[in-house]
Amino acid sequence: MAASMRKILEESPVETSAPCRIDMGGTLDISTFYYPLKHLKPCTVNVAVDLRTRVRLLPYHQGIVKVTSKGFETAEYPLDQTPFDHPLGLMFAVAAYFRAGGVHIDIDSSSPPRSALGGSSVAAVALVAAFSKILKKTGQKPISLPKTALLAHVLEASVAGVPCGFQDQLAAAYGGANVWYWSGSYQGPLFRKKTLIKKNKLKGFEQHLLLAYCGIPHESSDVNRKWVRQFLSGKYRGLWAEIVVCTQKFAAALAQKNIKDACLAMNRETAIRRRMTPEVLDKMGVELIESAMTNNCGARFTGAGGGGCLWALGKIEDIDKLKHTWEVILSQRPEACLLDAKLDSKGVL
Repeated sequence: MAASMRKILEESPVETSAPCRIDMGGTLDISTFYYPLKHLKPCTVNVAVDLRTRVRLLPYHQGIVKVTSKGFETAEYPLDQTPFDHPLGLMFAVAAYFRAGGVHIDIDSSSPPRSALGGSSVAAVALVAAFSKILKKTGQKPISLPKTALLAHVLEASVAGVPCGFQDQLAAAYGGANVWYWSGSYQGPLFRKKTLIKKNKLKGFEQHLLLAYCGIPHESSDVNRKWVRQFLSGKYRGLWAEIVVCTQKFAAALAQKNIKDACLAMNRETAIRRRMTPEVLDKMGVELIESAMTNNCGARFTGAGGGGCLWALGKIEDIDKLKHTWEVILSQRPEACLLDAKLDSKGVL
């Protein structure tokens, strides 16, 4: 496979891309949570954002895997010596799965590094899709969309060292605005997808949103570890049950275009998480969240927080007012800014 792969890339590089996401109800997509909470019908809502991560596969020295990515030092290793505990370890793990020696993996992300928009998982989905294109060129069956997301997820879970959720890969693969129900069933599928906003309505929905990068890279594993430890010990189980209800209410409100009720559910969910883990927001994050609430909007950190991005939802007139307030708050930190995030209807390409 490696030899034919390199030959294909010598003839023409392979390119793919996939979108990031904003989310509500994350962590419930981790099996540690959704199996014990199965009776409550846990779900996660996410909306794909057109801040794409692009992956190019190029030919390289035989038997060597090279990875380049903005915000990381370039790394290259012999295929069977690639370190999975490296900052780019997930990319090396995907390459090892496909026996991709003699390949240069070039990653270009439109989102800030470690911005809590699902970047590494998105890159893994795009990379699996790139190798799928090569499989097709060799006459083999390409990998289906759900299996692309699943493979990216299980490979990440195998090397991350912490429990991993599934929502980032699904948003990257499918695009759009969806609620994902985690069945917790050993008999049925792992998840069920329900579209909340039709793809031709996403552009109108954009006017109800703001997305801000607070200028500090996040480290999701720290917060996730704490949530997992708490949950395993039996602590805050009642609050997680309430988070399930908040996410269900949020999904129902969005489906009914009820922005007011969606904001209420969003703010309650954020408050619960701040109670469990105050460190999900720094001083600037607290200012952004509280100013959103003052302006009748909902606001939440993306992913597991602890830096990265926050997003707000509100009626158009309220979001327009909040935009100026957020710009003033973000100006306190050189790297912080509003992101011009359009919504994505296409998923992985």
